[in-house]
Amino acid sequence: MIWERRVARPKPWEIDDELWAVIEPLLPKVERRVLHPGRKRHPDRLVFQGILFVLHTGIAWEHLPQELGFGSGMTCWRRLAEWTGAGVWPRLHEVLLAQLRGANALDFSRAAVDGSHIRVLKGEPRPNSPVDRGRAGGKHHLITDATGIPLAAILTGGNRNDVTQLIPLLEAVPPVRGGRGRPRRRPDVVLGDRGYDHDKYRRLVRALGVKPLIARRGTEHGSGLGTQRWVVERTFTHLHWFRRLRIRWEIRDDIHEAFLALGCALICWRRLKSFR
Repeated sequence: MIWERRVARPKPWEIDDELWAVIEPLLPKVERRVLHPGRKRHPDRLVFQGILFVLHTGIAWEHLPQELGFGSGMTCWRRLAEWTGAGVWPRLHEVLLAQLRGANALDFSRAAVDGSHIRVLKGEPRPNSPVDRGRAGGKHHLITDATGIPLAAILTGGNRNDVTQLIPLLEAVPPVRGGRGRPRRRPDVVLGDRGYDHDKYRRLVRALGVKPLIARRGTEHGSGLGTQRWVVERTFTHLHWFRRLRIRWEIRDDIHEAFLALGCALICWRRLKSFR
């Protein structure tokens, strides 16, 4: 009998050198004081892996396993707050989108938008969600390119109608470099389901130079839009595979938004690796 040696697969929170080479230049540099330097700062790479561990598993910060070398949960939380204040996550997402465009992997011929409810167990009181038995809830709003690559995401209360976030989503798409000519920011067409059916917002979308293709209320199914906009629903599935994004545990909005932006960036990175 021939025994095959099994190679251990890397854990999802372990960062390979290639990804770290993209992230490290974006992190703020902290110089250690000459006088009274205090305790040595825990390595950024290990702390970042601790943040990814929380994102993937949904574990509470205080339960972060010390034996994995990430540092304490409080250290990881403070570093996450520090990097969030420095604007690391939007820049990381923008850098990866530029690399995807450089690899000819972004399709701006159309974009798809949608919203998804999440439970909220911590933080400021949230408006009750009409689709979750009246319990306090939140909502993720997402816009993707034609292939499902996340371009931008927004966090709101659970009672916000999807259509109210259509223009903010289009405006949240960063200028994507990496291709010839000017940075690309607007898709040619935006697709939406019946929740976005409002003539006022159609006019606002056209004012941005984008053509709206939105299903009309009361019309029968089979318009054909579902065969193109299903990609945003698939991306929501990938995004909520990160357990920390299924339920909001964060008191601060910016911390949950940091996890949301980081989740979008990781999806972009996986798509980028598939093109290499």
